[in-house]
Amino acid sequence: MLTTSIKNLSLFKIYDKITQSTYYGGDQEWYTKKWRRLAGCGPTAVSNILYYLSRTQLDSGSNESPITKSGFISLMEEVWKYVTPKLGGISSTKMLCDGILGYAKSKARTVKIDFIDVPKKKLTRPEFRQLLTFLNEALRNDLPVAFLNLNQGTEKVLYSWHWVTITSLEYEEDGSVAFANILDEGVVKKVDLAQWFLSTSLGGGFVSFNWA
Repeated sequence: MLTTSIKNLSLFKIYDKITQSTYYGGDQEWYTKKWRRLAGCGPTAVSNILYYLSRTQLDSGSNESPITKSGFISLMEEVWKYVTPKLGGISSTKMLCDGILGYAKSKARTVKIDFIDVPKKKLTRPEFRQLLTFLNEALRNDLPVAFLNLNQGTEKVLYSWHWVTITSLEYEEDGSVAFANILDEGVVKKVDLAQWFLSTSLGGGFVSFNWA
């Protein structure tokens, strides 16, 4: 199988000084307010990607000491101001992209965003190999990908109506098999992306972005 991955997963490490635990990426349960804990998966995924970009681009990844949990929570709270869930959460790639654009504007920066949607109606969905091409291109350019899963189908590792962060892809070139490593709940998980694509009843979407 072919494999594509971001360059340095260890840059996602987050250290909790109180419990002396190490996490990979953030966890929406770290938000202090109940609504934010319930609906904060989208802002958390964006925080993961923004933090990774800051490590790989702003400081060139020279300092690989993990950020503290409290420091990452501060980023999550800042991102929430722009990537703000509505009553139904952040239920589309457009909503996430609009939030990312708002965050970039607040920093007086320009951001380049790419996305691909997997609509509810199967006849209007892209071919699975198109999705693999999208993911492969992003990861090859060292860009983690935000993944919206509106319905998990028969892939039980995923939560429905939920955003996670994709960091690597393992697949057959013909698209018959595809697995993705994701960051969710502060840990690395492996999901069967092909199974999800075939069985999800509501679809979802994928977003990558980078500073222009």
